[in-house]
Amino acid sequence: MATQMVGRPEDWIGGAPSQPAALLEASAMTPHHEALARLLWHAEQRREPIEPLSATFPELGLWDAYRVQSIGRHLRTAEGEELRGWKVGLTSAAMQEMMGVDQPDGGYLLESMVVNSGAQLRAHRFIAPRVEAEIAFLLKAGLQGPGVTREEVLEATQAFAPALELIDSRIADWRIGIVDTVADNASSGMAVIGDWRDAEDVRVEELGVSLALGPECVRGRGDAVLGHPAEAVAWLAGILAQSGERLEPGDIVLPGSVARAVPIAAGQAAYATFDRLGEVSVTLV
Repeated sequence: MATQMVGRPEDWIGGAPSQPAALLEASAMTPHHEALARLLWHAEQRREPIEPLSATFPELGLWDAYRVQSIGRHLRTAEGEELRGWKVGLTSAAMQEMMGVDQPDGGYLLESMVVNSGAQLRAHRFIAPRVEAEIAFLLKAGLQGPGVTREEVLEATQAFAPALELIDSRIADWRIGIVDTVADNASSGMAVIGDWRDAEDVRVEELGVSLALGPECVRGRGDAVLGHPAEAVAWLAGILAQSGERLEPGDIVLPGSVARAVPIAAGQAAYATFDRLGEVSVTLV
């Protein structure tokens, strides 16, 4: 059933509406970026998904979506959250086909979104989570786009780690287009990070990866991510440069899944094994 959009965008400025139904007026042809950011934040806090923004506001463009995402980040950091790093999504053919999009997207990682391998996470904090296997980058030097190369990314990388990302969507039933997922912080959830390994010892594009969840097992390789995971980090540096930002030393970057995402529910555990990097796991309780 479609969510009924009522109320005015300006009702959102300065705080969430008094009732969950008081979202946005469907007839508003020029939605306010802050209103949309608060709408998504509200959906995340209440665990109540909304209708696709791209359907309600078909005039929204990619620039609008990144603007909404940026405002959402600043709303959270104003509440005391700290930026920990960044993520790239939709970088493999498997994920683009699964989500029905044809280009990557980028988002941010807050400190509260990053946990260590073996974490037990409450299932109720998510709406419709899925788990992905990724190769995490830890940067020792900053990267300023545009024009960052794969080689520059590798030179700036201190270590790699096996990682899982629990992606989630504040858009009902994962009915997302590129505008929806970008505005929704690249369908972010949680990043689960294993042990770090010195970057000089690993050719990440050659790593085989197996992700097991119950009887299901999916496999991939590092080069499924844009041919080399470092290409995704270089792409991210270019996207950040468009808003005057850069990758900083100490940032964690998730470059995207090496295979398709797998749905995960309460009572389930996901395990991933990475050639030369080791293992990483997470449980929903």
